[in-house]
Amino acid sequence: MTQGADTAAYQRALAGESRLFAVWPGNWRSDLFAIDDLDQYARGIGLIHDQTRTGLADHDHQIRWEISPYETKPNASHVSIALEFDCGCEIKDLRAFAEQVRQQKGWDVATSSGWGSHRDSSGSSYNVRIRRKSLTQDQ
Repeated sequence: MTQGADTAAYQRALAGESRLFAVWPGNWRSDLFAIDDLDQYARGIGLIHDQTRTGLADHDHQIRWEISPYETKPNASHVSIALEFDCGCEIKDLRAFAEQVRQQKGWDVATSSGWGSHRDSSGSSYNVRIRRKSLTQDQ
């Protein structure tokens, strides 16, 4: 028996070599669930891209960004940026967005802090925290 959600466990389950289970811990008991929808499992942990869940197409994003006007420490190691997608995507899953822009632009998005969005007649804008050193204007 092993624990953890990874590609190897998914591949073993697909091949019928093992089964996947999830535990929901409680105060007095824990519930055990068999994972029977392997495609949904793979989408949920990011092994298969899911545009509906993430809001992000699987392409190179066209992004306009600037340092957020609400940033209080513009010289800190992490900085808030305001961004808009010119490609029509939206952020529904911060970790999926962080992974895509790390691969595409080299940005190091902080996934442990909050993020926000705003929608109006001109579209949606997002505020996220990014490591300052990873930001470059030409990417």
